[in-house]
Amino acid sequence: MPGSRDFAREDAPSGQSPDPVSDVVRWAAFSCALVPVVLLMCGQSFAGSVGTAAGLVALTCVCHALLRQAERTAARVTAEQSLPHRGRHGRTGAGSHRGARHQGPGTPLD
Repeated sequence: MPGSRDFAREDAPSGQSPDPVSDVVRWAAFSCALVPVVLLMCGQSFAGSVGTAAGLVALTCVCHALLRQAERTAARVTAEQSLPHRGRHGRTGAGSHRGARHQGPGTPLD
């Protein structure tokens, strides 16, 4: 069907969206439009409905930014866990001590 979206992708498990953050933001945007309409139908003033819509939009934007930040942080942590551990101070081996020369055991000192 032209113009329809196919959300079933091979890499996403069945029943889950490929981008859950976009789904949450999409529902929040729907709520930002629906809540003021319901408030107007229930007798709320137009200014009150517009103020409520503005507050919901601001809250949605903040939540969207926080969700994306959490995704980036989780991706970074996952990437760091897949890298080999390099020790407490990031050194690669026992002999790499900030460029200083270390003589082996039993070698006389000058």
